[in-house]
Amino acid sequence: MSVYDPASDGAKMSFAKDMSYIDYLSLDPILGAQNRQSDAHDEMLFIIQHQTSELWMRLALHELSTAREMLAKGAFPPAFKMLTRVARIFDQLNNAWDVLRTMTPSEYTEFRETLGSSSGFQSHQYRLIEFILGNRNRAMMKVHEHRPELHHMLGQELETKSLYHVTLDILAHELDVIFDPAIYRLDAPHKADDAVMAAWTMVYRDPSSHWSLYELAEKLVDLEDYFRRWRFNHVTTVERIIGFKRGTGGTSGVTYLRKMLEVELFPELWNMRGNL
Repeated sequence: MSVYDPASDGAKMSFAKDMSYIDYLSLDPILGAQNRQSDAHDEMLFIIQHQTSELWMRLALHELSTAREMLAKGAFPPAFKMLTRVARIFDQLNNAWDVLRTMTPSEYTEFRETLGSSSGFQSHQYRLIEFILGNRNRAMMKVHEHRPELHHMLGQELETKSLYHVTLDILAHELDVIFDPAIYRLDAPHKADDAVMAAWTMVYRDPSSHWSLYELAEKLVDLEDYFRRWRFNHVTTVERIIGFKRGTGGTSGVTYLRKMLEVELFPELWNMRGNL
């Protein structure tokens, strides 16, 4: 049997003057960015887990910001596609915890001290995702004061309607109702509102008459469902590896993460289900 030659199939083999796969993806800086601070074998896993998570969050932000723009323009189909993609991104992030959980407490201890005060709590991309989705807290910006450009970016988001705010605008317009302006809290978490819940209840009691709103609501519920799963697996992974030690960034660790499990991004969409 002759040895296969890809050139005989027409594959391009010389890239001295053309863009290659490595060039297009900028793989040299990406694959050279795993700068371990110790000789511990499992530190590579820890770094890559978090770097890839940040890349997926980069994509989630790209999709969420554009989905918000599309919804504001009334372009529902592309927005729905983007929201579905974000839910699947969080499913991908969720699965990544399974890989990190292969690291034992003993293995993590070998390099934990080299992390210093660095912590996932300081991820500006995660914070921006929360802000876009509506879980807003200006106090969370303080950790980014040493990076003025990131602090400014987060501040700008707090001056913009969240994804859920835009959704509530659509809901009010389509049902010809008026919501209390106080529900549009730009720099604080959204709180459940009875009028909003009544409006969503109307949609769910007659989906065929309000199909776009009904589908939009389910896209948001799907997104939050995957987001919650990601948070839950974060908690269990941290508890499995470090128990109830304080986090490297100074948080209470598992205790803090468990509090985050109680956060509801779109509370009316969950609470109204008992009214049907």
